[in-house]
Amino acid sequence: MLKRWIGQSFLRVAGWKVVGDRPPVDRYVIIAAPHTSNWDMPFMLAFAFVYDIPVRWMGKHTLFEEPYGKFFRWLGGIAIVRSRPGGVVAQMVEQFENDESLVLMVPAEGTRSRVDYWKSGFYHIARGADVPVVLSFLDFGKKEGGIGPTIKMTGDITADMDKIRSFYADKQGFRPSKAGVIRLREEDVDELVAHDAENAEELERLAGNL
Repeated sequence: MLKRWIGQSFLRVAGWKVVGDRPPVDRYVIIAAPHTSNWDMPFMLAFAFVYDIPVRWMGKHTLFEEPYGKFFRWLGGIAIVRSRPGGVVAQMVEQFENDESLVLMVPAEGTRSRVDYWKSGFYHIARGADVPVVLSFLDFGKKEGGIGPTIKMTGDITADMDKIRSFYADKQGFRPSKAGVIRLREEDVDELVAHDAENAEELERLAGNL
């Protein structure tokens, strides 16, 4: 198969090792992390080719106009119209509903620069489409990459993210200083709500003792 040969040749020349097995499911969101350089995309596509995973990825719809549109679609691109009602999450949930073997790759950091939060789109897409999240990785320190665990998002965001944080804790990006903090903004909201609930219970207890 042409794509597998391309992937194997690329990784062999680069001196990289393939780690992990192909996911046991056909429909899932796959996280690509750490994301710190332009090299991440060709490496992740090379690994996808080796695993024979038909990875799809999101791109602004203008990227798929001529003359390069057919090429980007061959690479697995899905055109996204950001102004469409419901946004990106709704469009991807719809894609999953209409495709029995969709594998959507998402660079959760959303940028090559250091960020304080990951973008939570991958989480909400997985929850909305009722598909698991597969953790893939690139470790430039060890020159290895591949597939990690398959995780079902439960709705307990902090608990789910703790599993993700644990897996990526020792993975080194091409530019380690650019690696984003593995945290979603929603976790801060959950903590605030929990804190307010604890305060409310304490106030109620104190009021009962007056």
